[in-house]
Amino acid sequence: MGVIGLVTSTAGTAGAAGTEAGAHAARTRALAVLRVRSTALAVALLPAAVAVVLLAGSLTGRIPDGSAVAAARPAVTAAALVVLALAAAVAAVVVRARPALSPTVPVPEETAPDLYRLVRDLADRLDVPPPSAIALTPDCDSWLEDRAHRAHRPVRPAGHGRRAAAPVLVIGSPFLWWMRVAELRALLAPVVAGTGPSAQPDIAAARRFVRGLDAAVAVAAGRPLLAFVGWTARLLLRSCRDHAAEMERGVAAAASERAQTVDYGLRIVAQEQVGLAYAGWDRLLNRVALPAWRMGRWPSRLDAGVVSALTELSRRDRLAEGFASRLGERPACDLLEEPGVIDEAASLLAARLFHGGPDRPGPGWTPVSWSQYPEEVVDRKWRLEAARLHRVLEDVLDDLTACPADAVPVADGTPAPPTVARVLDRLTGPAGPGAGERLGARLSAELAREAGHRAADARASGGRGALVARGAEGPRFDGLVPLFPLQPPRSDRELLTDHVTAMICCAAVDTAGAVPGLDWLDGPALLVGGARRADLARTVLSLVEDGDGEPLRAWLGEVGVRPEKPVRLG
Repeated sequence: MGVIGLVTSTAGTAGAAGTEAGAHAARTRALAVLRVRSTALAVALLPAAVAVVLLAGSLTGRIPDGSAVAAARPAVTAAALVVLALAAAVAAVVVRARPALSPTVPVPEETAPDLYRLVRDLADRLDVPPPSAIALTPDCDSWLEDRAHRAHRPVRPAGHGRRAAAPVLVIGSPFLWWMRVAELRALLAPVVAGTGPSAQPDIAAARRFVRGLDAAVAVAAGRPLLAFVGWTARLLLRSCRDHAAEMERGVAAAASERAQTVDYGLRIVAQEQVGLAYAGWDRLLNRVALPAWRMGRWPSRLDAGVVSALTELSRRDRLAEGFASRLGERPACDLLEEPGVIDEAASLLAARLFHGGPDRPGPGWTPVSWSQYPEEVVDRKWRLEAARLHRVLEDVLDDLTACPADAVPVADGTPAPPTVARVLDRLTGPAGPGAGERLGARLSAELAREAGHRAADARASGGRGALVARGAEGPRFDGLVPLFPLQPPRSDRELLTDHVTAMICCAAVDTAGAVPGLDWLDGPALLVGGARRADLARTVLSLVEDGDGEPLRAWLGEVGVRPEKPVRLG
């Protein structure tokens, strides 16, 4: 969120300097931000003031009509009018521009009365206003966000008319499924405590000013007619950025100190759970969700998967011992009336933010349950990659100047069957190094071409992707660009390794009785005799990186895979 949002992150709860000191520092910095605004207003009014003085002097006779000062009056007046017009344009854009909002899943009170009750009780204990609403974000963080679009109206203290609208509490959805109710309350204490400054007039006004400038910069971007507006807004932002950052630090310090009286011991435990939840969530997204997203499927219960992933992490990692025993306590997701519906909405939003998928189900973008994942994602992923490898291998062989002596004999006009033996021959024979490089490059080009076709089809069908722009009407979603991409592009060698592995897994399923499976921490897995065979990766790397096929041949013989048998591609 930076300094443009009403943010009190769960990560900023340490190092508080005391409630009074933090509040005083925040208000001091807020006044500094407002001084920047006042200075800008004074600069804009200065030419007009000079023009008024000259006009008054002429009317009263204090400035003779024939003097040089009087002669300059028309030019000064014209300059004043230009400056006032430009200032009015800047002010109009700043006032009308709507700050970008974080994409979230709204949680109406009727769908989570217990959660709202917990937050209100927490606000009462902290003696701060309760948040105006609750929303979920598919990430491991929590914050407050001001969503009052008409934010440039003055805020009057209580007893003088209107009060500022309370901000929205945004909660990381993985926290609700992994954390227990008491842990969630302790985690949210310093966040909810941040609602207090939203009622402080100077801090609220400073935040509105900074958010308006930030929105004005976004509105002016790429619009030549608003170039001056953008330049002015950027200049003002640079002038008040440091003050705004220090103001937010002071607010966080005051909120953290205020929350010390609420569940202090549990807050330490909750912070430990934040780190664990983030580790499990990151692996679940990268290794489990991402393969499905790339195929046009989105797991519909990501948050429920977090529990399985973290339970598995607890089992494997001695540092996480004892965490699984917490599962007997009441989970925070019980505070929701329909956890499954909320989980599905958060899962779809996660796919949009981290992968750039459409914002609603449709052809080529359908949900998948965890029970269906091995068959509908893992097996299909392997078949598609094996088919792509076979198709690209044909193209590469056409490019080679001569056919190696160890090539599989094929009758004229008959395409070679897709077999593991054929892949082994190409990557270990005399043309192995050249074929491997060509295969990797062709796979990269093929994937780029397929991604381009999918994006074009989505745009043609009216699909919408992740946040790429924002303007006077708020956030705009267009195209298939992820807002928070999970992984950098894979190298040619990584792609070749993935595709060779897929071909071998298909052969193991077809000829050795293996089945596709799901590992909660590592994603798609090959199960042989009910046990995961993670040792396949080492043998494939030896083949792709060193051209050594012996470890893989030994593995195939041990598992019972028949490399000469054609692989089913569809």
